[in-house]
Amino acid sequence: MNRIEREKLVVRQMIAIYCQKHHAHNDKILCDDCLDLLNYAYKRLDHCPKGDGKSSCRKCEIHCYSPAYRDKIRAVMKYVGPRMIFIHPWSAIRHLIT
Repeated sequence: MNRIEREKLVVRQMIAIYCQKHHAHNDKILCDDCLDLLNYAYKRLDHCPKGDGKSSCRKCEIHCYSPAYRDKIRAVMKYVGPRMIFIHPWSAIRHLIT
């Protein structure tokens, strides 16, 4: 699995955790807003100028998210970040060290 695919996995896991805890669900895994955020994140990762040589987005000097989406993903990461080690430990450790 390449770097972009790992980043997509982590962002998908994080958004799913956040959405389950913060939004009402019927039978969907993600609400429409979180699905929109996930699709946006995937699009940004697919068009990352650094490609597979990228660091994690938090370490990147290029800010490719629009301000509205940047605020949304920050809220997700602020909530999920401390919990990620308990829910998806391997993903969390790999994300922190790379």
